[in-house]
Order: sequence, then C-alpha cells, then structure tokens
Amino acid sequence: MSSLRIFLADDHAVVREGLRSLIDAQPDMEVTGEAADGNAACELVPDLQPDVVIMDVSLPGMNGALATAHLRETCPQVKVLALTVHEDKGYLRQLLEAGAVGYVLKRAAAEELIRAIRTVAGGGVYLDPALAGTVVGGFVRKPTGKSVPEGADLSDREAEVVRLVAAGYSNKEIAGRLALSVKTVETYKARSLEKLGLRSRADLVRYALGRGWLQ
Repeated sequence: MSSLRIFLADDHAVVREGLRSLIDAQPDMEVTGEAADGNAACELVPDLQPDVVIMDVSLPGMNGALATAHLRETCPQVKVLALTVHEDKGYLRQLLEAGAVGYVLKRAAAEELIRAIRTVAGGGVYLDPALAGTVVGGFVRKPTGKSVPEGADLSDREAEVVRLVAAGYSNKEIAGRLALSVKTVETYKARSLEKLGLRSRADLVRYALGRGWLQ
C-alpha cells in the first residue's frame, strides 16, 4: 500500500520539524513538501499533488483560509486539514467556507492529529472534539421565522449528494461517484439547500454533522 503524501504549511520551522517527525514515524504516511507561507503552499502543492495539506490558519501573506480556497479551485482532489491555535467559531466558519474538510487544534494530542489525517484522506470530515459541539449547535444560519427541517423532506438521492458535498467532494467528483451529470448534481445540491433553509457548503457540513452523517 502506498503511503499518504502529506504537505505542511506553517510559518514556524520548529512546528514543521515536529510535524514531519511525527508523520514520517507513521508506517503509512510521509511528508513530501512544506511551505512557510500561503503563497509558497499554493505554488508547490499543484506540482507535488499531496493527499492532504496540513494548513496553519495564521500564515503570513496569503492566510490559511485564502490559501485553502485557492487550492480548492486548483487542486480539488487535495484535502485540506486546518491546524491552528484558534478556537473561535469565526475561524471555523472561514475554513469551512473555504473548503477545508478538517480542523484540529494545535493543543490536541499527537494521535488526534494522525486520526484526523487518516479521516480526511479517506474522504471524511474531521473536527476537533473540543469544537464539534460549537459547529453542530452554534451557528447554522436560518431564514427568519423558519427552523431547519430534520431531513425528512430530502429524497434519498438528495441526502446522498448532501453527504458527499459535506465530506468535501467537488460536484464533478460526486457526479462520477453517482453516475450523474454535473448539472444534475448541482440541481440536487441547490434543491437540498432550499429545502433545508441553508445557504452554503459550510452550512451543509454543520447540518450533516448534526445528523451524524459524517461520523
């Protein structure tokens, strides 16, 4: 089995060295590149094509959210796992909106980070346990006077599309997995957002977590 290829984006050399030692010690992982700022990460990742980018939120120049959004456009198959000291839900929102599929605090145990890497590499979403409750219950936006339905109004295919969108797959990837056209996937996604009273992919991630779809 080939090793998971990991790219590190953090402006502190000592943090990168620690992460490299931890990851390279795993039998199924290897660090294939690193960068000290967002611009460098966006230049190197397309050539290296790692499986997972571990992205610091507070990078100089292009910050982690902007770099994540850029990589989401240029390398949609690459999964971004945010690693940060920030526990504020505003940072969570930024990274989820940008396309990150994982968010781990730097104070987390080493095994927590390794678990997160394997989860996002396998197509899942990983949120630090200290923050998951905030994401699920704290700030799903709702239209005035309406509550978010529990999902009963979604068809089986709509629910399937929502799960895949929330797990970080692009419309093209979902179309391939479900043998649908990209336009049809977009229609299912838009219809699901309308039925649920949600507005964005980040809202779908929080909704899917609340339903237990991303465990």
